[in-house]
Amino acid sequence: MKPSRSGQHQLRIVGGRHRGRRLPVIDQPGLRPTADRVRETLFNWVAPTIAGARCLDLFAGSGALGLEACSRGAGEVVMIERAAAAARQLQANVRTLGESSVEVIRADALEWLAATPARPFDLIFLDPPFAEDLLAPALTRLVEDGWVASGGRVYVERGRQEGLPEAPPGWVLVRDKCAGQVRYGLLAEEDE
Repeated sequence: MKPSRSGQHQLRIVGGRHRGRRLPVIDQPGLRPTADRVRETLFNWVAPTIAGARCLDLFAGSGALGLEACSRGAGEVVMIERAAAAARQLQANVRTLGESSVEVIRADALEWLAATPARPFDLIFLDPPFAEDLLAPALTRLVEDGWVASGGRVYVERGRQEGLPEAPPGWVLVRDKCAGQVRYGLLAEEDE
């Protein structure tokens, strides 16, 4: 996350109809937008399926993943963010982009999953704060409760030292890579 000339932190949309667009990001402990080169790799992996896809950005933070998906043609993006200031910034950025297909919900991700009837998403982004142990519980709930559409994918991101969580039963890591201090990958059902 680079500060602009004014000192305000920003993220840059890497591809799609909003390519090159810079959006403000609040400066908050633990908030680190997924790096440009990581997003570029991820969206190269999912390029054949992103158009019209239903996407869930479960730990939205800066919104880098959800907004990138929207820019690249996702049909619907739901972003869940628990921090009030970050959620307000996400809503402002969605309005700035003029995107009606993006919904920002202020909620704790795991509580929201437990309280909301499951509806399947084609692509789910799991990039929780590295300092909290949220990745494995979120992944388990998503798979067991039916949040992943048939043929869907789940993106996971974690600190390089921690490594990626074990895939749930019946799931496999189909792609993975490291960049800097980050390890990231894409999970799918074994028979896909």
